[in-house]
Amino acid sequence: MLDRAGIAARIPHQGSMCLLDAVLDWDDARITCRATSHADPANPLRADGRLGAANGIEYAAQAMAVHGALLAGDDGTQRQGYLTSVRGVTLHVARLDDLAGELRVAAERLSGDANHILYQFSVSHAGRCLLEGRAAVVLDATVLSQEQP
Repeated sequence: MLDRAGIAARIPHQGSMCLLDAVLDWDDARITCRATSHADPANPLRADGRLGAANGIEYAAQAMAVHGALLAGDDGTQRQGYLTSVRGVTLHVARLDDLAGELRVAAERLSGDANHILYQFSVSHAGRCLLEGRAAVVLDATVLSQEQP
């Protein structure tokens, strides 16, 4: 298990923008994280005092970033990733901030190569799926743009 400090050491999001509290489980294909920041009135993603369910995509993106960092290990090969698209997103609730307790954020790597990864993700609360979808991630987008003729 990885705590919030361990997560913050591996992703670019710092301070209150580091939304995840812990990594509960992970392997080469998937990761499950815990978050409670959805209930924080100071959550930087809130608008008009509310945290809409679509913000769960950012929670999932951070889980994907942690997953990538854990897979890279400490050998210096960690690469910056960019969320390039989300597809098939279904929001089963309107907002996240009205839920007491923790969220479970899960991501599963469906396919990928050295520069492109496709994840399936979900955010749940007390066993109920709040949102789900797929996300495409590009690693080192600046390197990719230099490769174009």
